[in-house]
Amino acid sequence: MGRPLFTRVLFGLSFAAAAFVAVAPAAQAQGTAPRPGTEFRLIDPPQPADDPSKIEVVEFFWYACPHCNAFEPELVEWAKKLPSDVVFKRVPVQFNAGFEPQQRLFYTLEAMGKIDALHGKVFQAIHTQRQQLNTADRITTWAEQQGLDAKAFGDAYKSFGVQSKVQRATKMMTSYGVDGVPMLAIGGRYVTSPSQAGSGTRALQVADFLIEQARKSKGK
Repeated sequence: MGRPLFTRVLFGLSFAAAAFVAVAPAAQAQGTAPRPGTEFRLIDPPQPADDPSKIEVVEFFWYACPHCNAFEPELVEWAKKLPSDVVFKRVPVQFNAGFEPQQRLFYTLEAMGKIDALHGKVFQAIHTQRQQLNTADRITTWAEQQGLDAKAFGDAYKSFGVQSKVQRATKMMTSYGVDGVPMLAIGGRYVTSPSQAGSGTRALQVADFLIEQARKSKGK
């Protein structure tokens, strides 16, 4: 049986029991052309980019997802090497109300200019230290332990700006047809994932291929 690579989330379940694992297909032979409908799918209708001059790669993720945690180190190294016409973004998902605190955590850290420093530490806190960062109070306590001012963090966490980004992220999930994480959307046209591709490494190879397809569609 293949290693689990994907977390699907069921609407209406409790936060603690929200996910089930879809068993990944056997890894595809590396170096072969990615197969539509198997290793990636089309987004219908295509979605616009914030900056039309760039090719957007969007990772949809959930901090508490073990597969997102496993994918993160390889994804980070891959993202560092992206060409200048590609922009990498992260979007935290919300499949039910229990996910919202971690969405707010991401956008609060972003608003405070701390996302690069602390994004990986959130995964570490949840998956290595086994902290339950699923309420505003627990998240604020954790943020204070990272050296952030509790009041400033709390104000940002409850701010209109963070709320607006949470709402936009949730709308994006629907527009992109996100039904599990981790998932990569490329150029507003294609979606792949470790589950679809067979492994995290193969998903990134597929993403490279799809970036080139998106570049060709722009006439570059």
